[in-house]
Formats: sequence, C-alpha cells, structure tokens
Amino acid sequence: MTGGIVTENPVRTTRTKSEAKAQITDSAAREIVKAEVDRRELKTRQLREARLLLEAQQVEEAPPKRRVKSTARMAGSRAGR
Repeated sequence: MTGGIVTENPVRTTRTKSEAKAQITDSAAREIVKAEVDRRELKTRQLREARLLLEAQQVEEAPPKRRVKSTARMAGSRAGR
C-alpha cells in the first residue's frame, strides 16, 4: 500500500456565486426584520409603561361614583309605555 495524502476534498465546500449572493441577501433581510422586531418591542414596552402609569394616576384621582337606585330607573323607563 502506497499511502498518499489526498489533497482534494470530495465534498464541495466553496459556494457558487449565486449561493454567496443569496446568503448576503438572506442575512441582510434577517437583519432588517430583526431591527423591525426590536423597534416594535421597544415601542410596545414604552406604550405599556405609559398606559400603566396613566391608569395608576386615574385610579388615584377618580372620585367615588354615585349609585342610582334601580327602582328610579325602571319607573322612568316604563313611563313612556
């Protein structure tokens, strides 16, 4: 057996020109989508925090509600019949 070192790899490891361009386009598209998702999540978090703060302020400032007797409402609604 004469042992020789094989210098050629039977499996192709280099990309073709079209594969390289496709990879560049794919990675660029993924970066754009990720940036959009990050912006949307940031905006959602900020809006949620603002809403919770506003709701907390409204609860503190809300005056107690006056209750209306149910009999008074029913008598008024039947008067038109």
